[in-house]
Amino acid sequence: MADGEIGDTSLAADAALLKEAVREAGELAHAMFGTELRKWTKGASSPVSEADMAVNALLERRLRSATPAYGWLSEESVDDPARLDRSRVWIVDPIDGTRSYLGGRTDWCVSVALVEHGAPILAAVHVPVSNEFFFAAQGSGTTLNGELVHAATGTGLDFSRVAGPKPLVERLAPDSTRIELHPRIGSLALRLCRVAHGELDAAFAGGQSRDWDLAAAHLIVQEAGGKMSALSGEAILYNRPDVAHGVLVAAGRDRHADIVSQFRRLPQS
Repeated sequence: MADGEIGDTSLAADAALLKEAVREAGELAHAMFGTELRKWTKGASSPVSEADMAVNALLERRLRSATPAYGWLSEESVDDPARLDRSRVWIVDPIDGTRSYLGGRTDWCVSVALVEHGAPILAAVHVPVSNEFFFAAQGSGTTLNGELVHAATGTGLDFSRVAGPKPLVERLAPDSTRIELHPRIGSLALRLCRVAHGELDAAFAGGQSRDWDLAAAHLIVQEAGGKMSALSGEAILYNRPDVAHGVLVAAGRDRHADIVSQFRRLPQS
């Protein structure tokens, strides 16, 4: 099978649908970016705006109307437990990095994955401001704007570009002078995607991320020759009753194995 080719005809149709819908969603989000928006807070401190809701409505209309048998899980939709009985589920973050979006910064994206039996099989992450479109299909590689990309190779802790919570990085290599902590990336999905095309050697996610923050980026990293897991090395499963996750790490496969091994040796904090 050629690079980027999808063998399953139904999956190929879903891939085409996903690309079109996410591009359209990115255009809408970009059109509303920098304008006066109604905004409010949900939960303890999570910001949301009318742009999040508009993009969510667009994606739901485009994806669910074409695939009525699939489940739906979105940050901006009321959770429907019926998703747990569906073999395929769309997992959606209409605007990942809403704080950045509302603050006029560029580190936000639209992130959508199709998950089957708990694992992502299609993924698209669109960064409209920088015109970056990441796409991955299970077994077919990862592309950035149509070109295949790959995670950085290498082993051990000899690397310099890492993003994520500073305490995690310091635990990983407290005496390192080479590790350079990348400036904060507001979108977790985008932070992880930066591993997929080699801009970062590794990226961490702090605790309490959710399925919609992770699912698309997970496949994008995986298909680029990287790996993403819990710090213990435990696999990440999606579309469970509880969609929260603990601390995670993404890196090229060999380096990921060494990072996980290092954390296993560290005292538990």
